Amino acid sequence: MTGLAYCISLMDRTNLSAAAIAGLKKELALNVGNRYSIVVLMFFVPYIIFQPPMTILIRKIGPTIFLSTIIMTWAVIMIGTGFTKNWGQLVGLRVLLGVLEAGYFPGCVYLLSCWYTRYDVQKRFSIFYLIGCVASALSGILAFGLMQLNGQHGLTGWRWIFILEGVITGAIGLLCFVFLVDFPDRAAKSWKFLNQKECDFIVRRINNDRKDGNLEPFSLIKFLRPGADLKIWGFAMIFFCLTTVTYAIAYFLPIILMEGMGFGVGAAQCLVAPPYVFAGIVMYATAWFGDKYHVRAPVLIFNALLCIIGLPMMGFAKGDATRYAGVFFTVAGANANIPSCMAYQANNVRGQWTRAFSSATLVGFGGLGGIVSSLVFRSQDAPEYRPGMYAALACNVLIILIVSVMSIWFRFCNRQAEQGKRVIEREPSFRYTI
Repeated sequence: MTGLAYCISLMDRTNLSAAAIAGLKKELALNVGNRYSIVVLMFFVPYIIFQPPMTILIRKIGPTIFLSTIIMTWAVIMIGTGFTKNWGQLVGLRVLLGVLEAGYFPGCVYLLSCWYTRYDVQKRFSIFYLIGCVASALSGILAFGLMQLNGQHGLTGWRWIFILEGVITGAIGLLCFVFLVDFPDRAAKSWKFLNQKECDFIVRRINNDRKDGNLEPFSLIKFLRPGADLKIWGFAMIFFCLTTVTYAIAYFLPIILMEGMGFGVGAAQCLVAPPYVFAGIVMYATAWFGDKYHVRAPVLIFNALLCIIGLPMMGFAKGDATRYAGVFFTVAGANANIPSCMAYQANNVRGQWTRAFSSATLVGFGGLGGIVSSLVFRSQDAPEYRPGMYAALACNVLIILIVSVMSIWFRFCNRQAEQGKRVIEREPSFRYTI
């Protein structure tokens, strides 16, 4: 259920690019200056600011009511976007969408990491994010179909994209009210998905793995304490670098395909799909490998190298076939690394509120990546977006450097723990996953 809702979340967040080439930019005068980039950017400001309190609220209120309510509310925002009259109204609605979506992704990362043991979690994160990739793959095709309603009831095609996708979002929100399950210690109360004995088994399984299956009493000091731990910010920086690339692809790929490679509107929207299908295959294969062999860093480095190969092909090659092949490598490497990074973080922290804070900072820095992507992929650099390509390459090099440094440190800490010289995460049996 979380994956299905994330599918629509990602579609609602990134359908701006499909609408842009379907007439949005022209009708709302987004071609003037950096207006399109500003519209993209303004989603991420509240998206970052509201994530820490949202992770507290999901634990206090419960995911069933909390997540369902925000999904239903942003469905109304999406429908309203289809009736905007100027770019100022569009900016305002994107800000409201950012506030609401700030509660969804970090809340789901936190919820899923509480349900699964450390070496089961990457495959689950991958399935969760894979459904989002399906959304990215199909959103262009869906948008192309919806824009065929151009002129119906006096509305242009891009407006129908927002209106009908908003209706779909509302339907998913209603399903979440019925089927979304609570945290393991309270799941027996969620439409009897599990009985109390089964919930107790899940909690014992988590405690055997990392001894944090039970909820600790909340205190602000306990929630903020992980902010003094440098590794939390290391995970966040990795995620920042990843989302700088993934958001840039999501918001600008249809424009690059149309303006940079010369494809028509329909072809550009449909050609977005195959690279995301390939990304899904790479994502699950690397997740299976990481969980089976209990490794995280090698997977992150491998996927970053895929991007380093793909970005020059996509940005600087002469032939369209070579450039489109580069899109496959870039989309696969960047998107496959999202669940890899989430698992890397989830495997190396302990404690419910530490996990909540870590999820918020991770996804918050992901929002910063969205802001940076909107600034480095500037309208005036179209259709090649050279500064953006250089920035994306630099991000993947930085991922490799951060992961390498953290791996050396984790190995050193594990060695000291084996010798009885260090206690990791306030638990003598805990070891970092490298």
